[in-house]
Amino acid sequence: GLLIDPYFSGTKIKWILDNVPKAKKLAKNNNLLFGTVDTFLLWKLTKGKLHATDATNACRTMLFNISTNKWDMDILKSLKIPKNILPQVKDSSDDFGLTDKSIIGKSYPINGVVGDQQAATIGQSCFTKGSVKSTYGTGAFVLMNTGNKKIYSKNKLLTTICYRLNGKITYALEGSIFIAGAGIQWLRDKIKLINNAAETEKIVKSLKTNNGIYLVPAFTGLGAPYWNPNSRGIICGLTRDTSQKEIVRATLESVAYQSYDLFNAMKHDGLKPNLVKVDGGMVKNNWFSQFLSNVIDTKVVRPKVQETTALGAAFMAGLKIGVYKSLSDISKNWKIDRKFVPKISKSNRTKLLKGWQQAIRKTLI
Repeated sequence: GLLIDPYFSGTKIKWILDNVPKAKKLAKNNNLLFGTVDTFLLWKLTKGKLHATDATNACRTMLFNISTNKWDMDILKSLKIPKNILPQVKDSSDDFGLTDKSIIGKSYPINGVVGDQQAATIGQSCFTKGSVKSTYGTGAFVLMNTGNKKIYSKNKLLTTICYRLNGKITYALEGSIFIAGAGIQWLRDKIKLINNAAETEKIVKSLKTNNGIYLVPAFTGLGAPYWNPNSRGIICGLTRDTSQKEIVRATLESVAYQSYDLFNAMKHDGLKPNLVKVDGGMVKNNWFSQFLSNVIDTKVVRPKVQETTALGAAFMAGLKIGVYKSLSDISKNWKIDRKFVPKISKSNRTKLLKGWQQAIRKTLI
C-alpha cells in the first residue's frame, strides 16, 4: 500500500546492508536484527527476550504484504534483505512479553503496540468505516478508517493497516504531511521570529489577511499527494511591506492548505468526510483550528484528551487485559472539547487556495 520513497524503512535497510561493512558482516553471521522504534523498545524492555512488532508498524516498512498479512518475500528478494533479520508480527492488542524486573524492580506485561498515527486513530475512537482523524504534531497525518476493505488511491494517498485485532485487519487510507509543527519550531529555533509556539495565535490574529504571502514548507521534500523528495521550501508574494507577522501566518496557513490537498485527494478517490477529528499540539491554537475548518470546508472537532497517540496505545493494552470489553466500550471514553465550523465565503476560500496552488507549482519546478 506504500509508494517507493526513502521515507520508509525498506530502502534504508538495503542501503545499510550495501554500504555499512559491519552490518553486512553481522547479517552474514546471523547477528543483525531490524525493527521499527517499537521493536527496539520491546527488545530493551524485555532485555532481548522478544523481537517483535505489530501489523501497523510492519506495514510502514515497505516490506510487509497487507493482503497476505506476512513479510513479502518478493520485495525482500528484490531488495536482498534476509527475512531472518525481521521481527515477528503480532496483533496491536496482544501479548508482547514482560518488562524485565531489573528496570523498575517489578515485571509488567506489555499488551499494546501500535504505530504512531494508527494509535491516534484509536485514541480518537475512529472505529467506524469512513471516520477520519487528523493529527498535527511535528508532521501531520490524515487517516480514514476504510473497514475491512483496502482502498487503493489513484491520487497518491497510502493504503495502510489501521489496526489488527484477533488476526483481523481494519484498513485505512492515509495522507502524510512532513512539516506541520516542525514549521513552528523552525520559526522559533532557526529564524527566531517567535519565542514560543503559543505566541503564534496572537500574531496571526493581529492581521486581517495573509497579504498575499504563502510559504511552502518543503524543508524535507513534499509528502502526499505530491511525493517529491527533491522539492525545497519557498516563500511567495514578498513585498517591502512584508513583516515577520506575515511569515508566521503563512507558516500556520501552510498546514491547513496541505491538509486541503490531502482531503481533495480523498475526494477524488470518492471519499468525503462530514467531520474531521483533530489532535496534536497545533490544534490547541484556536485560530489554526478555525482556519483549518474554513479551508477544508468541513466541521472540525477537537477532543478533551489531545494526547491521542498515547491514549490509543493504552486502549489497546486495556482491551487485551479486559479493562475494555470491545471497541464500542472504548468509544464511550471519547469526549468533545470544541467544535469548529466553516465561516468563510466560497469566493474567499477559492482565492486563498488559488494562491497556495500557485506557490506549490513554483515549489515543484
